[in-house]
Amino acid sequence: MKVLLINHFPLQGSGSGIYTMNIAQELVKEGHEVFVIDIDNQYDTSDYPFRRRTIICDKTKNANPDMEFNFPCFTTHPRSTLTYYDISDEDLKKYVEKFIEITKEVVADFKPDVIHAQHLWITPYAALKSGIPYVITVHGTDLMGFKKDERYHKYALEGANNARKIITISRQVHNDTLDHYKLPEEKLVLNPNGFDDGIFRIKNVNKEELFKKFGLDIVPEKLVSFVGKFTDFKGIDILIKAARKITDEIPEVVFALAGDGQLMPDMKKLKAELKLDNVHFLGHQTQIDVASLYNAADVSVVPSRIEPFGLVAIEALACGTPVVATRAGGLPDFVNDEIGQLVEMENPEALADAIIEEIKNSTKQTKGNYAAKYALDNYSWNKTLQRVIEIYKGAL
Repeated sequence: MKVLLINHFPLQGSGSGIYTMNIAQELVKEGHEVFVIDIDNQYDTSDYPFRRRTIICDKTKNANPDMEFNFPCFTTHPRSTLTYYDISDEDLKKYVEKFIEITKEVVADFKPDVIHAQHLWITPYAALKSGIPYVITVHGTDLMGFKKDERYHKYALEGANNARKIITISRQVHNDTLDHYKLPEEKLVLNPNGFDDGIFRIKNVNKEELFKKFGLDIVPEKLVSFVGKFTDFKGIDILIKAARKITDEIPEVVFALAGDGQLMPDMKKLKAELKLDNVHFLGHQTQIDVASLYNAADVSVVPSRIEPFGLVAIEALACGTPVVATRAGGLPDFVNDEIGQLVEMENPEALADAIIEEIKNSTKQTKGNYAAKYALDNYSWNKTLQRVIEIYKGAL
C-alpha cells in the first residue's frame, strides 16, 4: 500500500508530529511505501526511512521559503509561537493554498492509494482537493481551535464530511468530535495513540551523566519529571505550586521539567517567588533523552487542565515510572491506582499529596514493572498501527 501522511507541524516537538513520524516508520517496517508532508521553519536533516516534502516557512530564517511567515500552531511549538488565531485572512488563504498545492504535487509524483491527514483542520481539506481517498486523525487541539476561530470552519467541516473514516485518540476526543462536527457515529473509530517501544522502555540510566548532559551538576536522590509544552492547558503552574509542599515534606526531591513555550518566563518567576532551587527547566529534549529522564525519575507528573490523550503518560509508564495525572481528557482512560494516581484538576494540594505518597512508598519498585508491561500490552505502536492499516483498507 502507498500511504501519504500530511501534518501541520514538524515531526519533532509536537504530539501529532511524533504520531505522524511513528506511523510512517511502522508502516515502512510493515513493507508499505510512505511519503510525509510536514511543515517547518528549517530543514530537518534526520535520516528517516520514508520520503518527505517539508513546507518551509519564515522569510527571516530562509532565503526562499514556501511561505514568508512562521508556521502557525494551536498553542505553541518549540520553533513557533505564532497561532492560527493570530494570522491575517490573507496569510490564512496563502496557508491553505500552499497545502493544497504541495499535496497535489506529491500526489501526482507519489500516486498514493490513501492519504492520512492529521487534525480536523486544513490537511483534510487539502486531501479532499487531491481526489485521493483519505482518513483523518483528530488530536484534540484541533477541536480547541474549532471552538476558537470560525474562519477555519468551512475547511474543517468540508474535510470532515468527505473523509472515509475519522480516527479519535480518546473517549473525550471521540465525544467532542461528535458534538462539534455533528458527524454520524459510524464515521468515527476510537484508536488510542501508541508509543515507540524501541525508545521508551526500562533501561539503566546514570543520573550523574544524564544531568551533566542537561547542564546540571547534580545527582538527584528523589526525582519528579514533567514533559510537555509550557502552555496554560498543560498545568505546569499547578505542578510548580505543588512543588513547594513536596519540597517541605521531602527536602531531597528534585524536579526536572522538560519542554518550552510561551509560559517559560512566568514559570521561572513563579519558581523564584516560591524559592524553589530544586526546580530545573531543561528546555526541549529529544525523545532519547526524555526516555532517560523517565527512567531516572521516581514519578512522572501530567498536571493538565486539558489533555486530549496523554502520550507522555504512556511513555513514562513504558519506562517503568508511575504517573500522577489529573482527571483531564484521555488520562482517565488508562491511568489507575495500579500504575499511579489520578487527582482533580486545579488542585496543587491534591497533586502534591499524591506525588509525596508515590515517592515515600517507593512505588517505582512495586508498580514499575507492571506499568511497563501494561503500556506495552495495550499501547505499543504495533497495536495502534494494525488498527490503522485496517482503517486504510476500509477507506479503499
